[in-house]
Amino acid sequence: MSLRFKLLYFSLIFFTFTITSCESARLYKEKVYQNYWCQKVCGVSEYKLPQGQRVDCLTKSHAIEFDFANKVYEGIGQALYYASATGLKPGVVLIVENMQKDEKYLDILKVVSNLNGIDFWVMKPEDMK
Repeated sequence: MSLRFKLLYFSLIFFTFTITSCESARLYKEKVYQNYWCQKVCGVSEYKLPQGQRVDCLTKSHAIEFDFANKVYEGIGQALYYASATGLKPGVVLIVENMQKDEKYLDILKVVSNLNGIDFWVMKPEDMK
């Protein structure tokens, strides 16, 4: 085995375990939050765009992306894209499972949303009950 192959192999193994451990630490999967919230607001889950992308929740007024707090940047970008593709307002539902740890991401969302006209909501595990 070449050194380059070994480095690639161990990098992939490390990356896989890192992702798995991050996801397993979640109280609920993103899709559980998404389905619960979207159904509550009478939205359409996984609305398929002509280009093949899927809006997490489409309502009469918003194209909404759901993301865990640490993925706030992805959520913002996707919401803006979905809004431009649908002609609706951009929205983000930020999933906050630990306010102490996730507050910095909420602060980022507040600033960017204010500057870019993005509506946002915060969802916590206790909202599922």
